[in-house]
Amino acid sequence: MKFSDYRKVVTPASALPAEQDALLDLVEIASNHDELPIFVTPKRPIDLAAWLAAAAPSLHALADTRGALLFRGFSVHGAVDMERCVRNLIGEPMDYRENTSPRTAVRGNIRTSTDYPETETILLHNEHSYSRLFPMRVFFHCTVPASSGGNTPIADCGGVQRRIDPAIVQRFRERGWLYVRNFVAEVGQSWQTVYQCEDRDTLERLLDDADIGFEWNAAGRLRTRILRPAESRHPTTGESLWLNHLLFWHFSSLDLQMQRMIRSEFGESELPHQTYYGDGEPIEEDVLANIREAYEQERRAFAWQAGDLLMLDNMKVAHGRDAYVGPRNLLFAMGHPYDRRNSNEWIRAHA
Repeated sequence: MKFSDYRKVVTPASALPAEQDALLDLVEIASNHDELPIFVTPKRPIDLAAWLAAAAPSLHALADTRGALLFRGFSVHGAVDMERCVRNLIGEPMDYRENTSPRTAVRGNIRTSTDYPETETILLHNEHSYSRLFPMRVFFHCTVPASSGGNTPIADCGGVQRRIDPAIVQRFRERGWLYVRNFVAEVGQSWQTVYQCEDRDTLERLLDDADIGFEWNAAGRLRTRILRPAESRHPTTGESLWLNHLLFWHFSSLDLQMQRMIRSEFGESELPHQTYYGDGEPIEEDVLANIREAYEQERRAFAWQAGDLLMLDNMKVAHGRDAYVGPRNLLFAMGHPYDRRNSNEWIRAHA
């Protein structure tokens, strides 16, 4: 399938400029109907970073509507090449504040995709769904694919929302969702690492600016309370999308052995991570099961090849990670920030 098949999607009101036609004729852009991702491959050797800069308007429009573009067969080898590609599409990548996944800086704001052990599966989620400044674009670059497993599954969040029971969607639309995080030395990262500061005054200013509630307990531990809408309207397309970490950080998403260990250590009130309805009430098991099934039905996967560069619209498409065997190296970047404070969903959640 050639790019001409997508022109009505990319520019519904007018034809592509002639220079964009010439640029897009240098590549094949193909997918199977509504499957993800869309594959972009060169017809002849070209400098991907330079081509991305020139073709950026059409590529961003396609990402807004379809959500996932996989650039394959180009000469992209490591952090330097990835940084050029990312900068030419979105400018300087965002730093990694308010993080929940351990990542190692490789070059500037190019990082490892995650430092979680290879035996763990990472659930589908949208990067920083809980953040006021939300990255509209995330990128992954494969330098070494795993010998077995290690896929980065993706899912269309519009499709996820349409599969969830409408009564459940309405319930979260009215109540929002709440993410409670207890910072404990024994589990996860410190608040100093997450918020990239060392003193409480600076931290509290950052939390206020990010619309994050907080408190310090008697032992001096930080607890944050992040109230957010469960869905968001895409700022370009207007599509309503399921956008949250409520399943990802719900305690039930851990395996049973880990649940028993953490509960015995910290108790219900001090769990390192837990999610609720926005009013603090627990989320029912059948609701979680319905949401989990919706993600599973929308899940799509592809096998990584060395040199691949994946660009996601982070609001439209969720991503995860399968467990794997053997060496695997993926790099990560995010950017194109969108301030969600002025969205109607955000305003309702914080009214």
